[in-house]
Amino acid sequence: MVAKPKQARSSRKWHRWRRVVQILVLVLFLYLLLTTQPGSGVSRPHDLFFRLDPLAGIAAMLASRTWMAPLALGGITLLLTLVVGRAWCSWLCPLGLVLDWTPGHRPKNKNRALPAYWRQGKYFLLFTILLAAVFGSLTLVILDPITLLFRTTGSAILPALNLTITATENALYHFPLLQPALDSFDSLARDWFLTAQPFSLPNLTLIVVFAAILALNAVRPRFWCRYLCPLGGLLGLISKIAPVKYRVDTEKCIACQRCATICPTAAIEPQQKFAANPAECITCLDCLEVCPTRAITFSSRWALGTSQYYDPARRQFLVSLGAAAIGAALLRTIPGLKKMEPQLVRPPGAAEDQLLSQCIRCGECARVCPTGSIQPSSSISTWEELWTPGLTMRLGYCDYSCNSCGQVCPTGAIPTLALEQKRETIIGIARIDEERCIPWAEDRECIVCEEMCPVPQKAIRIDGERKTGSRIKTTRAQLPRVLPHLCIGCGICEYQCPVKGQAAIRIYTRDEYHQNPLQQ
Repeated sequence: MVAKPKQARSSRKWHRWRRVVQILVLVLFLYLLLTTQPGSGVSRPHDLFFRLDPLAGIAAMLASRTWMAPLALGGITLLLTLVVGRAWCSWLCPLGLVLDWTPGHRPKNKNRALPAYWRQGKYFLLFTILLAAVFGSLTLVILDPITLLFRTTGSAILPALNLTITATENALYHFPLLQPALDSFDSLARDWFLTAQPFSLPNLTLIVVFAAILALNAVRPRFWCRYLCPLGGLLGLISKIAPVKYRVDTEKCIACQRCATICPTAAIEPQQKFAANPAECITCLDCLEVCPTRAITFSSRWALGTSQYYDPARRQFLVSLGAAAIGAALLRTIPGLKKMEPQLVRPPGAAEDQLLSQCIRCGECARVCPTGSIQPSSSISTWEELWTPGLTMRLGYCDYSCNSCGQVCPTGAIPTLALEQKRETIIGIARIDEERCIPWAEDRECIVCEEMCPVPQKAIRIDGERKTGSRIKTTRAQLPRVLPHLCIGCGICEYQCPVKGQAAIRIYTRDEYHQNPLQQ
């Protein structure tokens, strides 16, 4: 009679510890995200969660055919799973805590779970990611939970918050009484989350995808974890052989169904004598706390005849594998969105093929860019380019004194360049649209692009005469002229161009510049 209260207190203690660990992990995740700023590349482990993410690491190494030592830390997560099952999902995954805090629909006993084959969704996504990586594509790594949460928060939520707060401050600053408080708040906030990163309208898609994942909780609690999470699928496969499992003593069990009702992933199956599927159990310990007879344990001990767990048929597993092979093939052949913009200009030193085979779409480079030029790409010609980093020069430019993007990239898709080397690295080449350029089209003075060019020898020169086609055009205004052999494509000229809408001077990749020559 004394043992039961002691066991109850022990289960509550572990349950409380799980909540504490979850909160601490989320705080650490947000701290590393918020402090991922220019110059922070070597001062703290900003990419810790990406290194511990085995799915991102395995996929990146498969796609690039290279060994990435930093991402080998994902082996720690695999080892943890090999011992105690999918504990990562309920103890260490920051997205897991966000989903726990999101209100969800928890149906009663009969319709507790959707059809079992829905669970194959996460295995289908897992195998599609891995098979596509074998063929050099990392597109679907956008669905990895760590990259998804970091990219959405860093590239969309924080810039949107920055825009909202800045607009509110500007409106309230007209009241002198509020100005001291606003100044103090702004000074404090900009040390943390109000960075210079602008909000890009296409990044609304990131928020929509994230909101949809949260909204699925209205169907079932942790719908994402149950049916879609590819990292959960990987850890679920490994957890099948973990010695520490959910176990139920059938002699003590009174079939009250409390455990099955509260289980956030519906891993406990009443029809199987309340056994649990080890691939679905996330070791959250909720069942341990509500069991009135203490029939449930999490241990490696197995008393034959009293402990139960089950593993559903493997046929669905093979179906997922076959469907994934088809999905990986289609991913390589289905055309992307209609190409309306020039080719993507990549961060300094990032070769196109290398970037596509190594970039895990995490958003670290976008977060650290001091001008907000680096953005997840939404205007794409192939699906492989989706949410890879591209430079949007109308939002920002590649700072001549910054090399942070290469320092924070966890996979080396953007190489680490010394500042002097980065300053000499060609990102693209500027081209002037003479029909939009103020001196060319309107015969009025404008030398902004020449003034802003940071290259010591000045890649933009000014003169008063230019041959256009077969004629010589002499104007009163000084005409800008790009010297392609000096231009590094930093984009400050495009960013600063005073022409409304599309700039009169734009940055193109070297290939596109030379394939489509225009008069200069």
